[in-house]
Amino acid sequence: MSESKCPFVHKAGSGTSNRDWWPNQLQIEILHQHSPQASPMGEDFNYAEAFKTLDLAAVKQDLEALMTDSQDWWPADYGHYGPFFIRMAWHSAGTYRTGDGRGGAGHGNQRFAPLNSWPDNVNLDKARRLLWPIKQKYGKKISWADLIILTGNVAMESMGFKTFGFAGGRDDIWAPEIDVYWGNEKKWLDDKARFSGDRELENPLAAVQMGLIYVNPEGPGGQPDTLESGRLVRETFARMAMNDEETVALTCGGHTFGKCHGAGDAALVGAAPEAVGLAEQGLGWKSSYGTGKGGDQIGSGLEGSWTPTPTKWDMSYLDVLFGNDWVNSKSPSGAHQWTPKAANDSNTAPAAHDASKKVPIIMTEADMAMRMDPIYEPIARRFHQNPAEFADAFARAWFKLTHRDMGPRSRYLGPEVPAEALIWQDPIPAVDHALIDDQDAAALKGKVLASGLSVSELVSTAWASASTFRGSDKRGGANGARIRLAPQKDWEANQPEQLAKVLGKLEGIQREFNSGGKKVSMADLIVLAGCAGVEQAAKHAGHAVTVPFTPGRMDASQEQTDVDAFAVLEPIADGFRNYQKTKYSVSAEELLLDRAQLLTLSAPEMTVLVGGMRVLNANVGQSQQGVFTQRPGVLTNDFFVNLLDMSTNWKPVSDAEEVFEGSDRATGERKWTGTRVDLV
Repeated sequence: MSESKCPFVHKAGSGTSNRDWWPNQLQIEILHQHSPQASPMGEDFNYAEAFKTLDLAAVKQDLEALMTDSQDWWPADYGHYGPFFIRMAWHSAGTYRTGDGRGGAGHGNQRFAPLNSWPDNVNLDKARRLLWPIKQKYGKKISWADLIILTGNVAMESMGFKTFGFAGGRDDIWAPEIDVYWGNEKKWLDDKARFSGDRELENPLAAVQMGLIYVNPEGPGGQPDTLESGRLVRETFARMAMNDEETVALTCGGHTFGKCHGAGDAALVGAAPEAVGLAEQGLGWKSSYGTGKGGDQIGSGLEGSWTPTPTKWDMSYLDVLFGNDWVNSKSPSGAHQWTPKAANDSNTAPAAHDASKKVPIIMTEADMAMRMDPIYEPIARRFHQNPAEFADAFARAWFKLTHRDMGPRSRYLGPEVPAEALIWQDPIPAVDHALIDDQDAAALKGKVLASGLSVSELVSTAWASASTFRGSDKRGGANGARIRLAPQKDWEANQPEQLAKVLGKLEGIQREFNSGGKKVSMADLIVLAGCAGVEQAAKHAGHAVTVPFTPGRMDASQEQTDVDAFAVLEPIADGFRNYQKTKYSVSAEELLLDRAQLLTLSAPEMTVLVGGMRVLNANVGQSQQGVFTQRPGVLTNDFFVNLLDMSTNWKPVSDAEEVFEGSDRATGERKWTGTRVDLV
C-alpha cells in the first residue's frame, strides 16, 4: 500500500463527535476537569506550601525593574510597562461574575482559550510573555495566576500608588475550563443572543458582548450613547459584585494609567493567539500597520491616553474629565471616542513613543458616563474634591476586584495580606474554643436522634446548609451556619417553617451542651446532625456506618453577612432535592450537572447523592417525585433498583416532559412519579 493510501490519515479525536449527533447529550466531562495528570507539577505538589517558601519582596523587586526595561520586540508605552500590566491583571480578574462565581483570576485561565484570544484581551499575550523570565526564575513557588495579579499591584506601586494589599494562593489550571458559559454567540463582539426585552442581560453573563470583559468602549453596540452606556456599566459591574461607588473608583482610578491603541485600520491586525501558525509560538494579533508595535499599535481601536500623565498616580483623570468640554470624534482606526473641544497644555499628553510630540487625551463612552450618569457623576465629583478618599476607595475596590474569587481570608497567603476583615469576604469568627472530640460527637448525635426530628429533617437541613458552596469562588457552604440568618433562612428551597423547627431543636441541644464547659458551634452541630440522620437511616437498613466528621466550623453573625451578596447563592434549582423554582430554558438535568460541578462533585458522587437524597425523603416539600421506595427514610439502593426495573414503563405526564409517570407494564397500575433529574 502506498503512503498516499495509508488508512491512518485522520488526527486522533477528529471526526463527527457524539455531541454532533446528539446535541442535547449531557456534558458530564465538566465534572472531571483538571486531572492532576495534566499538571506538570505532579500529583503530590502543594502550591500553598510552595508559595510559603517564596521571597515575595525579591519577586516584587524584579517586577519593578521589569516595568522600565523596555524590549524592542514589544516596546513599553512611555517607557513603562505599568499600565499594560494593570490591564493584564484587570482583565484576568474582570471575568468574574456573581451569578455562578465562575471566571476571575483564581486559576490563571487567561493563559487558555477562549480568554487568551478574546478581542478585549488583544496583545495581552505579550504582557504574559514579558513575565516569562520572572516565572522561570521563581518556578513552582509562584503560580501564573498569582504572578499576574501581583504584577498589576507592583505596576501601580511603581507609578506612585499605595495598594491595599496582596494575597497569594491562586493555584494554576493547565487546560481550558469547559464548564464556564460565556454566551451563545458565534461571532466575536456579537450581542444578539445575550439580551432580551429592554436589553435585559442573560444570567449568569456579565459582559455585554461576546469577547468583552465589560462594556464596549465606543458605546452600546459600538454606537455613542452615554446614558445607556452608564446603565450597562452599572449592570455589568453589579454582576461582578461592585456597587456604584466601587465602579466609579475602579473606572476613574484604573484609567488614571495608560492609553488606548488604535493607530490604524483594525483590518490590518492578524489572527488571535489560538489561530496563529506554529512559527508565531503562541503570539497573536500580528499587525502589518507600520512596525506593528510601539506607536503603530492597534488594540481596542480607540487612540490616546486618558490623562496628561499616564504613568503617574494623580488626580489628573478627574481634573480633565470635569475640566473640559468634550466632543465625540473618531480615532485613526475609525472608533468612536471623546476628545477635548479645545486643546491646551492641560488636556494633551506626550505621544507614547515620542515625548517631543503632544497628542490629545481621550475618554471612552464609559468614561463619559462618570460625568453624565446621574448616579455616577456626584460620586465622581466627591472623589475629585477628596483625593485621599478617592485613593482609598480605588485601593479597596482594586483589592476586591483581584481577590473576590479567592474565598475566605483563611486561604490568603503571604506577608501583604491586609489585617482588616471585609464584609465581601463573608467573614467568620476564628475558632475560640476547644473542638469537640469523638466522644462528644457521639453524645451529641444521641441527643439529636432523641429530639424527635426525622431523618428527612436532619438530612434536608444539613444539605441546605452545605450545598450553597461554590467551588468556583469558594463562597457559601456550612461554615458560618448562615442558614440561620437572612437571606438563607427565608429561601423557598430551605423550607423556612421546617427549618425554624429543626434549628430550634438543635439550638436547644447546643445550649445544653455548651453549658457543660465545652462548646459546639451551630455550624458544626447542623452538619453533625445530618451525619446522625444518615447513620440512623443506614442502621434501619441493616448497616452500621459512621459518617466521617471534622469539627472546626464557626457561626457568623447577621452583621457579618451581606444580605444582597448572599442572595446570588439562592438555588434556582437543586436537583438533589428535586427542586426547581420555575421553568427555565435550561433543562433540569443540565441544572443538576451545573450544581454538581459547582459543588466539585464527580459523576459517581453526584449519582449516589441523588439516589440517597431520594430514599431519605429529602425533597423540598417532601415531594414524592423520585422517591422510588416503599421505605422512605431508610438508606437503601431502592432508588436505583426501581429506576432500572424493566417491569416499569415510563411516560411523560404532559408535552412539557418535565414530570414522568412509571406504570407496571403488565397491569398499567401507576407505581412512581419522577422528574427529568430522576430519569436521566
